Amino acid sequence: MSRYGPRIAALERRAERDRAAVADEDGAGATDSEDAATYLREGAGQAIWLYVEARTGGRLVPFSPAELEALERAMNQWLECYTRCYGVAFDADFTVREAAGLLVQTRNVDDVGQLLTGTPPRERC
Repeated sequence: MSRYGPRIAALERRAERDRAAVADEDGAGATDSEDAATYLREGAGQAIWLYVEARTGGRLVPFSPAELEALERAMNQWLECYTRCYGVAFDADFTVREAAGLLVQTRNVDDVGQLLTGTPPRERC
């Protein structure tokens, strides 16, 4: 286990709770774009940033396969919560590396969520 193991485990537990709560609210209309932003910034964004942090700064921290799977599972669950806030059922299956690459390019987790999921649709000028 890497030094990030406990943080990854905590993120995965939070993501599971959030995903279960969103599933319980289906059809209740209790979520909105503010909730969506929270799932990105305080959820998926934290998982993505942990990966970026471990891969930069001079030392490459190796993740065990179980840690990487848990981190990706957490990120994907939060992306599913995010899309549900817009009324979109989505089965997220992204790699954290892919999301980290987008975060480095855009420097904005809101853009990462939109680019990965297509939710909400981009407005055309």
